[in-house]
Amino acid sequence: MTFSKIVTEGCAQWGLSVTNEAVFRMEKFSDALIEKNRVMNLTAVTEPEEIALRHMLDCLFLLTCADFSGKRVLDVGCGAGFPTMPLKCYDPALDITPLDSTAKRIRFLEDCCAELDIPVTAVTARAEEYVRQKGVRERFDLVISRAVAPLNVLAELCLPYLKPGGLFLPMKSMSPASLEEIERGRPALRALGGAIEGSRTYSIRGMEHEHQVLLIRKLSPTPGEYPRRFAKITANPL
Repeated sequence: MTFSKIVTEGCAQWGLSVTNEAVFRMEKFSDALIEKNRVMNLTAVTEPEEIALRHMLDCLFLLTCADFSGKRVLDVGCGAGFPTMPLKCYDPALDITPLDSTAKRIRFLEDCCAELDIPVTAVTARAEEYVRQKGVRERFDLVISRAVAPLNVLAELCLPYLKPGGLFLPMKSMSPASLEEIERGRPALRALGGAIEGSRTYSIRGMEHEHQVLLIRKLSPTPGEYPRRFAKITANPL
């Protein structure tokens, strides 16, 4: 099955209408990712059809979990561009800020967006440090993250950015280990002002486990002492 057909049929399965232009942008980004991966470790997935399944469709499922239109969105630990790039390729007008500590990855994203005529303001910084900048804390309506850290660690990095009332949407699998991780993360969420409101489950062809997006609501402001320095977060998770 072609890249285009995988994305188009997968989106239709989830009730998402995707334009030919959006699919074209995704395919061009996929080509750039494969080419750059020859000289820089960006992804273990290097076949176009697998990128369409495991990266594009996986990230596009987020659009079924919340209304992204008109919202300020932060992608914490965007890495090679996921979830930011599938979402921005789908709709370049989405206001998504990709954040990653590796400058080479951010430059790659900026170059791809320039080539595809996609507006983006990307940030090179550590998540626990960028939040200290003026006007950043509790600025965002949605915070998204994929394959970055266990939930109790990830929550401390992400929830300080989120407005009260906003949604944190971490992407997790439905494996037994992930389900245990989520239970261990509940006390951290409470301490940081959040709570799990629900989840959305989905499956991607060829993946061992079903996946899920957690819907974590920011119920109250995060106490000012969070996030701590990363060494403290990892040494003594909430």
